[in-house]
Amino acid sequence: MARRRFFVDSIHNGAAELYGEEARHLTRVLRVEPGQRFEISDNAAAYVAEIAEARGEHVVFRILQPVATVEMPVRITLLASLFKFDRFEWMVEKTTELGVERIVPVEAARTENGLFEASRKRVERWRRIAREASQQSRRTRMPEIAMTGKLDGALRERADYRLFLDECEAPPLLGALKPRAAKESAAFLLGPEGGWTEAEREGARNAGWSPVSLGPQILRAETAAAAAVAIIMNAWML
Repeated sequence: MARRRFFVDSIHNGAAELYGEEARHLTRVLRVEPGQRFEISDNAAAYVAEIAEARGEHVVFRILQPVATVEMPVRITLLASLFKFDRFEWMVEKTTELGVERIVPVEAARTENGLFEASRKRVERWRRIAREASQQSRRTRMPEIAMTGKLDGALRERADYRLFLDECEAPPLLGALKPRAAKESAAFLLGPEGGWTEAEREGARNAGWSPVSLGPQILRAETAAAAAVAIIMNAWML
């Protein structure tokens, strides 16, 4: 059975400390004892570590050996127009599990009123969700969750492939991907629940973004995000 993985802030002199809720989970739920082994990551590399001390909300790990790091075949940035927060959280969790490197919340013309301002208070929660999903999926690095921005700023994002999902007629996403080498980057824009306006479509095309489709069905935004990340990731794994 794979060891559970936890993220720590830093590693110094062969040791790392964990505080707060995650430490409390280890001491009070898992009832860990000195000598038990887990995996930890400092968001740069992963290690096998054993419990040196565990009391209340404080756990100390002793590093034993490094763990091989599995690199993502492509660096994916998801620029997601805001939608209802419970479903946005599901999207953050699932796209993190699938390997997205960066998530940028975006305000579009048809973003529901109030979501932009409210989103600023949600970013830390989204980062906690991404942290938990990263631990569950045994990632070495957590994705970056950026502060919410406007669409014109999102259109300036640089990547080897720049794509925007469009419910109107557009070529298939997979056909737009022609991977050439590892470590390439792909950025894709996800529209709001009401879809893109014609002005936004024109602006994206003029900025060099290519429209792509996931098929004839109309998908929920969170479903489209997860499907697109999976397709892009697998295009580099073939």
